[in-house]
Amino acid sequence: MIDRFQNLDWGYYGPELMTAVGDTLYMVGWSFILGGILGLLVGLVLYTTRPGGIFANRAVYLVTNFIVNLIRPIPFVILIAALQPLTIAVLGTGIGNTAVVFCMIWASTFGIARIVEQNLVSLDPGVIEAARAMGASRMRIVRAVVLPEALGPLILGFTFVIISLVDMSAICLLYTSDAADEGLGV
Repeated sequence: MIDRFQNLDWGYYGPELMTAVGDTLYMVGWSFILGGILGLLVGLVLYTTRPGGIFANRAVYLVTNFIVNLIRPIPFVILIAALQPLTIAVLGTGIGNTAVVFCMIWASTFGIARIVEQNLVSLDPGVIEAARAMGASRMRIVRAVVLPEALGPLILGFTFVIISLVDMSAICLLYTSDAADEGLGV
């Protein structure tokens, strides 16, 4: 088995491998950073506006929950096709790594939002009540109590998202490489 790799022409495959690794890091990095920030915000909106939440607002919760439930379960390959017109309108192109990053941000935002909401819902309500009893404002409770208390599970959830983004980038890297070679669009 090792003989197969030793006999490869690394002068040819080495630069190809480094290009693919760089493309993967670019796609996963930007998707995780931007999707993570947006997903955290959407997840906080879901958690805080739910019935009995800190900023309970039925209309905002229902609309946000509907959007997350609508977009999150769409398979990524179908999401790329569905977002194609929006990607072209925003970026001016539907091919290439930047176009894929745009779609990956959408996919990761709503996946992260659900993970954030699920982790925050599992918090002990007594901790929030204790902060309220001490006179903390609602925003202070979110910043100083809710997020620090959920940090461990959130890191675990974000790790799962990074693995999912690597999977998405592998699909897209093959597709965008073939599309670019043949002059086709995503």
